[in-house]
Parts: sequence; structure tokens; C-alpha cells
Amino acid sequence: MESSNKTNEQTLIQKYLPHNFLAEKMVLNCLLINIESLELTIQTLPVEAFYFKNHQEIYKAIIFLYKNESTIDILTVLTFLQDNGLLEKIGGVKVLLELINQVPNVVYLEEYIRLIKDKFLRRKLIKLGYEMINSGYITNISLENLLMSFENQLLNLVTEIKTQKLFSSAELLNNVFIELKEKSLSPNLAGLSSGFFDLDLLTQGFQKSDLIIIAGRPSIGKTALALNIALNILKESKLPILFFSLEMSKEQIIYRLLSIETSINQRKLKNGKLNQDDWVKLNKIIKIMSKIPFFIDDTSNLSIKDIESKIKTIIFEQGQINLVIIDYLQLMQNPKAKIENRVQELSFITRELKKLARQFNIPIIALSQLSRNVENRIDKKPVLSDLRESGSIEQDADLVLMLYKNKEFERKQNETPNYYLTELIIAKQRNGPLGNIKLKFDHDKTKFINFDL
Repeated sequence: MESSNKTNEQTLIQKYLPHNFLAEKMVLNCLLINIESLELTIQTLPVEAFYFKNHQEIYKAIIFLYKNESTIDILTVLTFLQDNGLLEKIGGVKVLLELINQVPNVVYLEEYIRLIKDKFLRRKLIKLGYEMINSGYITNISLENLLMSFENQLLNLVTEIKTQKLFSSAELLNNVFIELKEKSLSPNLAGLSSGFFDLDLLTQGFQKSDLIIIAGRPSIGKTALALNIALNILKESKLPILFFSLEMSKEQIIYRLLSIETSINQRKLKNGKLNQDDWVKLNKIIKIMSKIPFFIDDTSNLSIKDIESKIKTIIFEQGQINLVIIDYLQLMQNPKAKIENRVQELSFITRELKKLARQFNIPIIALSQLSRNVENRIDKKPVLSDLRESGSIEQDADLVLMLYKNKEFERKQNETPNYYLTELIIAKQRNGPLGNIKLKFDHDKTKFINFDL
């Protein structure tokens, strides 16, 4: 009796799941009469987005014919279904004839697709809800793993809601015109300001969807520069930044941030030998920094999936994210990929990071090591080919910055007793000029400042 009730309940749930019968018919009709509409539909709707099984079979037939470069019309689809024993499964010829009797407007295809996808995502949400309820009774799986799994699935649903739209040249030109008008009225940087005047002048800030590489030899200040940039951006925008530290612990990162902001030597902070003035500075800065949305993740063996999941978590909790920084690239892993060597693995990772930058429309900064080849040359100024295990790093990156401690700019005790003068080389910029920028670097406080200050 209990089994019978359960079956009836499932049937009832299936019967009343959200769907839009007419929108499905309209989309299939568009595909049968206008082949140009297929590319947009395939990119947006998977087969299971269609609720009715006969509509799924017709859609699969159309996709098969399209991929095999066959003509797509009522006759070819009918022949395919008949040859594969599927005609009766879809309800016979009358179902296809009913489809072409609809009079859809291809102009509204995107709206039809949106209606179908809306119902599809609602069905997925209902299914996820039932899975969550049932999983609550499973006690041999840790609660943490269950919650993380469902959190990821829910965040994926949120991402799927943002469907990609095709834009005409007229729409794009209009958007660009409005953007140019706004820039002329408010001459701010196009991207996020690094806080370093000469760098911003050449790059116009860090642009959305860009992959930015900061490279250098060990202990030259890559992490320090990234943290300085993060703090400068936070002071201006106060929007969330996510910092992945694969080399240092989150506590070490915090010590560095405090040293930068208080100008207290790192060694003094770590050994606790602070005077009254130091405590006053610390108290003031800690109150300020405790309010900034700076998130640190020091997970080792970080993968692309981990980064994507944590970006989604920040967006889910904070509403948006402004910048992602990864320290550093060569410590990342891709355990599931079948890749022959480390160069290919790093190439895969940089391609995926670029995809994430575009997916979330944010700049991603990845720190990278330089190979030892630079030490063996007479001219030790780094070039793109010095990127360690470079593969496609320089190809995928939109902006490559290289730190270089030029011996001509060694510390001059009389002029700048606390600073090393460092060059920041723009070795690649996809949409701007190359050039060299001079910065002052206080190694003890891990602090970079503009050269002319």
C-alpha cells in the first residue's frame, strides 16, 4: 500500500512539474522553418530543457541532422524518425504536422527560449529540493559534504539563469556610444585603479574579463605587489576581493597587510616587540581593515573548480565580486585532466582562468614564477619567454607585468634609505602599449609606492 502511494505521489509530481507546451512547439517550429535559429537554440537549450518526451526526440533529430550537415525540414525530420523507429514514440506524423501548423515569429525566438529555460530551471530546482530532503536521512555521508554539494548545485542554477544574448552591431554601437559619452563626462579610468599612477596611465586600469599575469623571480615582491594592488582597489571601490594563497598561510597574509597599512616592520609585528605608538596604529588599522570585504583562501592543491565554486560563493553571499588574485600559478593543480606534462597542465589552467574571467566579467590576477634562464644571461631583464613552464601563459594573458630589480637602481642610502627602486615591465598588453614603470619598494614593510612620492 505504501509503495502504491509513493508511486502515485511521484506521478502527481511529474504531471504538474512546470512546463510550457506552446513555447516548446513554437521553438521546434522555428527550427523546422528557419535553420539560422538553430545555433542560438543549441547554445541555450539542452535536450532535457524540453519537458515532453516527443519534443525531446524531435529536437534530438534536428540536432543530429544539423551536425551531419543535412537539410532540415519536415520531410527530413520525418524520414529520420521513421528510419530509427521513433515515429510512433513521438505520437506519429500528426504531431509533426501540428508543429508546422503553428505560426511563430522568429523575431521572438529568444523569448520562447527564455520561457522554456525558465520552466526547465524550475524543474531542476524542484528536483534539487527533493534530493536535499532525501539526503537529510542519509547519515553515512558527512553533513559538510552534503551541504557543499547542494551549495554548488544551487550556485550552478543561479549561473544558468544568466543566459547569453546575441547582440546586433546596432545594439553594440549604441552601447559603446553611451559608454564613450559617460567617459567624456566623467574622465575616470576604464578599469580598476592599481593605485600606481604610471601603471594606470598605460593600462587604463585592470579591465573586466582580463587575465593579468604578474611575474618575477622568487623573493622579488610579487605577493607584496598583489597585496598592495588589492588594498588600493579596496580603498577606492570597497567591493569584494578574493585572494587565493597557495604558498603562504592566511595568517602570514594578514601580517603582511598589517605591515603595509601600519608601516610597522614585519619582524616587529611577528615578535610582538611593539611600542605605544605601534599599538595605537595597529588598533586604528585593525578597526578599518575588519570592515573591508577582503577574503583569503589558503587551500593548497587548488583547482579551477575550487576557484569557480568559491567565486560563486562570494557572489552568492556578497552580491558581487570585484577581483580575484591567485598566488601563485605554478602551485595550482589539475588532478582530473589527462595531460602528458606540466607545461600542458599549466596551459590548460591559464585557458580556464581566462574563461573564468570572462564568465564572471572580472579581472583575474595570477602570479607566476620566472625560469632560471634569466639568471644565466648577461642582460637579466625578463622577457615573455622567461615565464616558467610558460606554454600558453603569454598567449592567454591580456596583460603581463614583470618585476625586475635593476642594479642601476640599487638602494641609494643618501636618497631613499628605506626603499629599493624596482622596475615593473609591461611585457604584453593586448589592448595597449608596452613600457617600463619605476616603483619604490620597502622590503621590510612589503610596501610599494609610486616612484615620484
